[in-house]
Amino acid sequence: MSKIQFHTPEAQLQALLREVRLEAGVRQAELAEKLGQPQSFVSKYESGERRLDILELRHVCGALGISLQCFVHRLEDLLK
Repeated sequence: MSKIQFHTPEAQLQALLREVRLEAGVRQAELAEKLGQPQSFVSKYESGERRLDILELRHVCGALGISLQCFVHRLEDLLK
């Protein structure tokens, strides 16, 4: 069960992105390397400074070993 308790949908999304990465046991720098991006790419979308489009989100999910469908289901559960 998720421990995310943020109030805005954007904050919930950012926290879920971070939570999924941590559950996978991956540091920001490691994920960035898998994505072919600088570490700041991961930092910026986790902090809300940058938004991911759906294809980028799919790529992030794949790099973390979670399906996009599973990620979206978790997000939907948080937003209820």
